[in-house]
Amino acid sequence: LDTGLRLTYAVLLFALVEAGLALRRGRSERGLARPLFRAAALFLVVWSAFGHLPLWDRLLSAVFPGRDGLLYPDATVVGLAAEHLELVVLSSFFTVTLGVALGVFVTRPAFRDFLPLVGDLVNAGQTLPTLAVVALVVPLIGLGFWPAVIALVLYGVLPVVRNTVAGLSGVDAAMREAARGMGMTPAQLFWQIELPSASRVILAGVRTSVVIGVGVAALGAFAGSGGLGVPLAGGLNQTIYPFVLQGALPAALLAVLLDYVLGQLELVLTPRGLLDS
Repeated sequence: LDTGLRLTYAVLLFALVEAGLALRRGRSERGLARPLFRAAALFLVVWSAFGHLPLWDRLLSAVFPGRDGLLYPDATVVGLAAEHLELVVLSSFFTVTLGVALGVFVTRPAFRDFLPLVGDLVNAGQTLPTLAVVALVVPLIGLGFWPAVIALVLYGVLPVVRNTVAGLSGVDAAMREAARGMGMTPAQLFWQIELPSASRVILAGVRTSVVIGVGVAALGAFAGSGGLGVPLAGGLNQTIYPFVLQGALPAALLAVLLDYVLGQLELVLTPRGLLDS
């Protein structure tokens, strides 16, 4: 798990490839390679930092001088981050699938009456404290990975539903009428007009949900799900602040990293006309 990658070389390679892409494509032209490369390269650099044990040893020694046993003994930072990322990715898959489906459902003319009910249900997920949601799920299915996933889905579905509804409701009525005048079916209207037009707003909701999920996933440690919440909770219980830092700092970096990666993917997935407008 200790990657041993020399971060200086990785950053230099990152800069050289970025410069080559800039010269080849031009700064004014929108290419798919640059945002995807930026997302992948930055992810690999940060992930290498998570697995670089000497880096963490020097950082903790600088913050807590004169103390021994600074590194969390039961797992490495990159191993805990991998468990944390697994929680976030799996729960985000269910959250986005459920949130977009509900948003599309309540924006169809035949089902608009269900919008207040769906809004109340998804708002309830963030009304309850996260630990309370975990505590309610654990007696039903036991300790482990899935109670944290369920809590993350309940807590993260609101921004996806809200942005899906806002994006689809904000599609210009004149565009819909023009599409119907061209003979488009309701399915063609949705896939070719409504969904592309609302994509940027929906992706913004997905980014918000994922970033929320990174923070909430740390509380899954109380249900035995693993992740970066394990050293954080253990450090707080035993008043060992180096352990707290090894949980909190990577979680914060992971949230910023995923937000950046999803931002680059948003540039790729959003129709060019919406980016230029």
